[in-house]
Formats: sequence, C-alpha cells, structure tokens
Amino acid sequence: MQVFQEELTVETAGRGLIDVTAEVARCVAAARIKAGLCVVFCRHTSASLVIQENADPSVQRDLLAWLERLAPDGRGDPPYSHTAEGPDDMPAHLRSAVTRTSETIPIVGGQLALGTWQGLYLAEHRTHPQRRQLLVHVSGSG
Repeated sequence: MQVFQEELTVETAGRGLIDVTAEVARCVAAARIKAGLCVVFCRHTSASLVIQENADPSVQRDLLAWLERLAPDGRGDPPYSHTAEGPDDMPAHLRSAVTRTSETIPIVGGQLALGTWQGLYLAEHRTHPQRRQLLVHVSGSG
C-alpha cells in the first residue's frame, strides 16, 4: 500500500463555500494511486467540509441560509455564552458540528470517484477572512 499526504492552505473571504475539488484532485494525481481512498480533514472547529451539488449555485445559497436559521449569529436561545471572538464564534462551532470535519472519497482509476454533480467544499462558518488548513491523505495501490 502506498500513502501520500499533503497539507492545503485555503484563504477564505469569510462565510461561504469554497470549492476545493480541483486542489484535492491535484493531490490524488500527485499520489499516483489508481485505487484507494482520499481522506480530507479540516483542522478547525469553526469550518468544515461538505460534498454538495456543483451545478446549481442556488443549492449552496440555500444550504448557507439553512445553516443561518439553524445557528443564527449572536442570537441563540438562550444567548450563547461563548463569544470570545465575536457574535459569529459559537454559531460557527454549531454549524461545524452539524456538518463534517472530514470526508472520504474513493479513488477509481487514479481519480476522485465523485458523482457527476458533486463537488467538495470547505464551508467557512466565520464572517471574517480566515486561513484554513486541510490535510489530504491518499492511500491505496498504484
């Protein structure tokens, strides 16, 4: 079995979804693994990963709106006690808790085996720009 790891740094502009599919696919190509698994891990508690539709941007807008309703900024019921970094701090942690900090994608024929309309996104839950680290771990046979 072969193993490959790379850390990606993603600069965000604040809250939103950032498509990281191409960067992760580049890591898979560099690993030269034909069959195996790609695990992507987000090294943060106020950002996460989601596999979502990549064709219609309204899907992403609706997902972000739903997360806003689920964990509104600074208006928790009761109000959030964890506000060390601002009113978006605890909601960012809650949004991360209902999404995922890692995703596992099969590798088939040396490529990510995502569906036709699937993309891998970093979900930035903070309102201000951030620098996020993703650890990409690829393992399998060449």
